[in-house]
Amino acid sequence: MKKIWIVDDDEEMTRAVRLMLKMMGYETSAFFNARTAAQALMDKGLPDLLILDINMPEVSGLDLLEFLRRRDGLKDIPVVMLSTEASDVMVDRASTLGADAYVSKPVTIEELERAMQTAFNIRKK
Repeated sequence: MKKIWIVDDDEEMTRAVRLMLKMMGYETSAFFNARTAAQALMDKGLPDLLILDINMPEVSGLDLLEFLRRRDGLKDIPVVMLSTEASDVMVDRASTLGADAYVSKPVTIEELERAMQTAFNIRKK
């Protein structure tokens, strides 16, 4: 079973995404800030995919994405950005930093599944 990590400071959104992922047959872990997620990436087994919110206190999802893409052993993890930020500028910035897919909140299960499949295909996972 593939492991999906969700990094989002919005607990309600995280619960909703976890439920969607469970319905799709994935195992999930949730982190409510990027620092905790970054530490877990260094200490634990790696997820098969990360779902990152952009707007979080202290360290943004874009900062975490940039960290991932610069580190051997982490740079090939598929990443889906999930955010209320839907401007072309933000989507382009996330793509430039290495996001594999981008979906806007609120998200449907179909949108999330398509974005994840895109990310898996790009990273061949």
